[in-house]
Amino acid sequence: MSSPLIVQLDMAEFCEATELSDVYVIEIVEHGILEPQGSAPKDWRFNDYELALAKRAAKLRHDLELEWEGVALALDLLEEVQQLRAENRMLKQRLGRLVVE
Repeated sequence: MSSPLIVQLDMAEFCEATELSDVYVIEIVEHGILEPQGSAPKDWRFNDYELALAKRAAKLRHDLELEWEGVALALDLLEEVQQLRAENRMLKQRLGRLVVE
């Protein structure tokens, strides 16, 4: 079995892939939305999850005209809703196995 491919993008590649300026990317990192590996922007490495997250954050900022703090909060709430829905599905499946009609 082969190991999964891990995407690693440097700052320039990440900016190109997300269509965001480096200033925006730095702001997103400063607000804790993204957590790249590396200690300085020139050393940062981003994975495919962060790529998708940055695109989602930029869309929320643009569509809802939010500041980065609002984007961070919205992303946290959306993630929590997703987790609660998954937990709810799992619990419904368990309950369905226990309840005999």
